[in-house]
Amino acid sequence: MIFPLYIEKQLDRVAKLIQSSRSGVIFTGAGISVPSGIPDFRSASTGLWNQFDPMAVASISAFRNRPADFFGWLEPLVSRILQAQPNAAHISLAKLESAGFLKTIITQNIDGFHQKAGSKDVIELHGSLDELFCPTCFSRFLMADYVESWLTKHILPECPTCKILLKPNIVLYEELLPPDIWEQAEIACDHADLMLVAGSSLEVMPAGSLPYRCVQNGTKLIIMNLSSTTLDLMADVLLPMDVAVALPEICNRILA
Repeated sequence: MIFPLYIEKQLDRVAKLIQSSRSGVIFTGAGISVPSGIPDFRSASTGLWNQFDPMAVASISAFRNRPADFFGWLEPLVSRILQAQPNAAHISLAKLESAGFLKTIITQNIDGFHQKAGSKDVIELHGSLDELFCPTCFSRFLMADYVESWLTKHILPECPTCKILLKPNIVLYEELLPPDIWEQAEIACDHADLMLVAGSSLEVMPAGSLPYRCVQNGTKLIIMNLSSTTLDLMADVLLPMDVAVALPEICNRILA
């Protein structure tokens, strides 16, 4: 693929920075899964929060007090994730990790695409849709054991012991991030010599503060996102490209 000279130079700069790093960390947001057909949350025209009030459908209050609204909102998203596959951006990051050029992926996403693409060291800040748990007895269950009856027969997942609804193991509005997961992310950032932001507007807090933590530590910062972010002026390289186009190009340059 042929790019304008400016973009070619930026792609080369990113490739060289990754090649020279020893503990590169990737921070990914919803934008990396958009090419797989998963809608993001804040885009002006297609973002989910332009269609729904997140507090009404994606909060812990909604799960507890309006479960029909909560599961009704989540159902089409889960269906799309199950039908989708990791895209070239996920696969490229997995290749770079396998080759030893990247160390850890910190993701805001709940779709599990990084692991499906082959990445091993993944920190899921907002949890994963792979698992459900009981809010009463805290037993854990695989989503795969419940998803067919939920999506096809609309039977909501229930704890076999407590007879109450199971909660997907994802962080909802009004909930804090799991302390152990947050600590893992902080440690990864504190040991990083390179931070690559891919497909995140950095608007969601506290997750979006992690790249800034890296900047404060003197870490090199690369931002690859189609829209602007609050850290653009602090970036060593700014690459406003589709991640599913840019990351395979960068991967090819490094592995070649």
